[in-house]
Amino acid sequence: MAEETDLSFTRTLPVSREKVFACWTTPEHLKQFFVPRPHKVIDCVIDLRPGGAFNTTFDIDGTVMENGGVWLEVIPNEKLVFTDAYTTGWKPSPEPFMTAIVELSDADDGGTIYTITVRHRNAESAAKHKEMGFFEGWGTVVDQLVEYAQTLD
Repeated sequence: MAEETDLSFTRTLPVSREKVFACWTTPEHLKQFFVPRPHKVIDCVIDLRPGGAFNTTFDIDGTVMENGGVWLEVIPNEKLVFTDAYTTGWKPSPEPFMTAIVELSDADDGGTIYTITVRHRNAESAAKHKEMGFFEGWGTVVDQLVEYAQTLD
């Protein structure tokens, strides 16, 4: 991990890797947790393959924010890597911000060791993301993911 450009944390979650992976890779599940409430994910397109679309649209206090990206790596129940540096068809984004890595492994209690790492192109982007509330925001997202995943069969 590069201290100047990467932000990361690890948590142990009381749900299985399979449920966490399903939440991250199924649009109707992702809409339930991927932005801190009261904000909402109002649209989501997932084409789960390297180069496939990972597009989300948020409603943040009445402002619609579209986020286009692609999956770079998909290892079922273990790892997801996505970026906004490219859009579908490997078209470069005009203002890339980050690449995110979600890593999942088994916890001793049957839960999941969940690590999120977000890489930025430079130290300034990482600092901006930290100031925007990276740890609080992504932490809330994880809490919401757990709350929702526990409702799944």
